[in-house]
Amino acid sequence: MPSTPAVELVGLVKRYGDKVAVDGLDLSVAPGTLTAVLGPNGAGKTTTVETCEGYRRPDAGTVRVLGLDPVAESAALRPRIGVMLQSGGVYPGARAEEMLRHTARLHAHPLDPAMLIERLGLDGCGRTPYRRLSGGQQQRLALAMAVVGRPELVFLDEPTAGLDPQARRATWELVRELRADGVTVVLTTHFMDEAEQLADQVAIIDGGRVIAEGTPEELCRGGAEGTLRFTGRPGLDLVSLLNALPADSSAAEPAPGSYRVEGKIDPQLLATVTSWCAQHGVMPDRIAVERRTLEDVFLELTGKELRS
Repeated sequence: MPSTPAVELVGLVKRYGDKVAVDGLDLSVAPGTLTAVLGPNGAGKTTTVETCEGYRRPDAGTVRVLGLDPVAESAALRPRIGVMLQSGGVYPGARAEEMLRHTARLHAHPLDPAMLIERLGLDGCGRTPYRRLSGGQQQRLALAMAVVGRPELVFLDEPTAGLDPQARRATWELVRELRADGVTVVLTTHFMDEAEQLADQVAIIDGGRVIAEGTPEELCRGGAEGTLRFTGRPGLDLVSLLNALPADSSAAEPAPGSYRVEGKIDPQLLATVTSWCAQHGVMPDRIAVERRTLEDVFLELTGKELRS
């Protein structure tokens, strides 16, 4: 696998008048991987991705996409990338199938449009004008147009927004196949489960900077690694329980008879808690292990929910 990053941003700055949308952002995307870019509205993620696509010129910093400047060398770059916009990019009167076939003819070795139409559930609307497609159908057509040219790198902006569960799963499978074929994918999404399921790397952007990055597993391991909850009679001796637990654990009774243990939740800790319960005559009504999700991490870091 090539050592040169597929996307490399160093000190990227982009301003709109007095507003700084991107403030010295650094980001590197390895070839053949899927990177999910997350951030609350106004964080700068859309500006960052549009700068990578060549739609916006940076005010400062360095941007390289497949080793090229996306503005100065756009003619050389565009045949090698695919771009899925969240909206727009299609003539409203064009029929879905003719638009996809037209896009395919612009590339030297395109995928079979008929295959994409079938895979993405567009076979019943091939002759329907774009403006009459549902929002979900427009999304699926935009995805098909982004990948039909067999790009080396594809930017996907909210690819499953407005899709039903079946179409969403079909989209996930297509994205997985792209990555398995060596295509680099940069994905923006408001769905935390989508990022957890698909991404090799996650970059969380807020205030125009990357504030956290790593694999989903690495990000979810930060801080308390998990929570064990159990129920029993109210007023158990938590000091005694804490003495039995590892030093980096905590225990609390947030509601009468409801107990929470936080720390590195592994088989040994679970055995310690159940053994302590047995020694103190406690029969737990319920024991459940919870782990931090990517959404938990996102909210802790930004204090904001993702909204589309």
